[in-house]
Amino acid sequence: MAAAAVAPSFRRDALLRANELAAPGGGGAADDEDYWREVQRAFDLDRTIINLNNGGVSPSPTHVLDAMVRDLRFSNVAPVHHMWDVLEPRIEGVRRELAREFGCDPEELAITRNASESMETLILGLDLTRGDEVIVTTQNYPRMLTAWEQRSRREGIVVKPITFEVPPRSMAYVVDRFRQAITPRTRVIEVPHITNLTGQIMPVRELVQLGRAQNIEVLVDGAHSFAHFPFARDALGCDWFGTSLHKWLLAPIGTGFLYVRREKIPSLWPLMAAPKTMDANVRKYEEIGTHPAANHNAIAVALAFHRAIGAERKASRLRFLRDRWAKRLTNASDRCRVLTPLGDPRQSCGIGLLHVEGVEVPKMVAHLWDRHRIITTPIVHQEFSGLRITPNVYTSPEEVDVFGDSVLAALKTGLS
Repeated sequence: MAAAAVAPSFRRDALLRANELAAPGGGGAADDEDYWREVQRAFDLDRTIINLNNGGVSPSPTHVLDAMVRDLRFSNVAPVHHMWDVLEPRIEGVRRELAREFGCDPEELAITRNASESMETLILGLDLTRGDEVIVTTQNYPRMLTAWEQRSRREGIVVKPITFEVPPRSMAYVVDRFRQAITPRTRVIEVPHITNLTGQIMPVRELVQLGRAQNIEVLVDGAHSFAHFPFARDALGCDWFGTSLHKWLLAPIGTGFLYVRREKIPSLWPLMAAPKTMDANVRKYEEIGTHPAANHNAIAVALAFHRAIGAERKASRLRFLRDRWAKRLTNASDRCRVLTPLGDPRQSCGIGLLHVEGVEVPKMVAHLWDRHRIITTPIVHQEFSGLRITPNVYTSPEEVDVFGDSVLAALKTGLS
């Protein structure tokens, strides 16, 4: 735990200093600790805890949180005016900048509270009839599977889950698994861009092309992908995409977006009712009643932080941290196996799933927390199990090494 105790302390000019270090001729490589130490200083955290579950929700940089709190305080002075008349209109600037980052028209992007809201808007908003088939995978996010199961119970839609190897033998193999499940009744494919379980990046572009050729809608759950690794809408070719922004973008908790291609907007019902005059308006997906403007306005500050680091640099750092623990543990013990493909950057980034032979996952998670104050994520799936490890840009190599030390010590002496 000594490594956590000496982690860099918060400083308000951290990102400015980091940008100076990364200037032309300077640093900023994945292993340039002078640069990343300055990035780490943008966060005001409890460094006695090692948080390796940033895939669930990540802390925001301190200046992002400060921007949200500032607007909450301003709202509270006179909410009916400050929140609705002054702050809420600023959502249009947030929409513009998110659309620029994603590579779409601002009129195709709605600001939501999370990926679940975005994806359930898609799942529950498409017109389907009894007997229509929907293809999902057994590794789709549970909340999405629950939404489809409810439509099945209520409307007689047929949900067809497919399985695939972990890790898969190839991206073409994954596409073939979907192709084999298609029938004349298939209307929808819902797929995670990157799975929340193993961190497998899916062949979304190929699946979109497969679906479009057969008039099948392909819904992309990008909860873990946006601002995690670089891509844009056109690289995916998709018509539908939902994501959370409180994971890898480091925006305030309760932020996300929904992308719907412009010509598709009139055919997709909103989650909450909107007037007919909004049928072709992407803002109909934001009709959720009273909500704070402060949260979504601070997205712009988080996006500026993301751009200052750079998407490529950020992804390289996340892979560096992942490889630091993953390769060390697999080289040190034949009981350790990583169920995430490490060698191909097209198939994975910062998320890794560690399977330890002969160790019960919940007990290992509890041991790491109780003895070492390390937060990990237990994954107990019907087809595999392991510890999901998700560092973020504020995570230090020393903290990753403490995790590795703790796992190896547990293998040597057992859990207690």
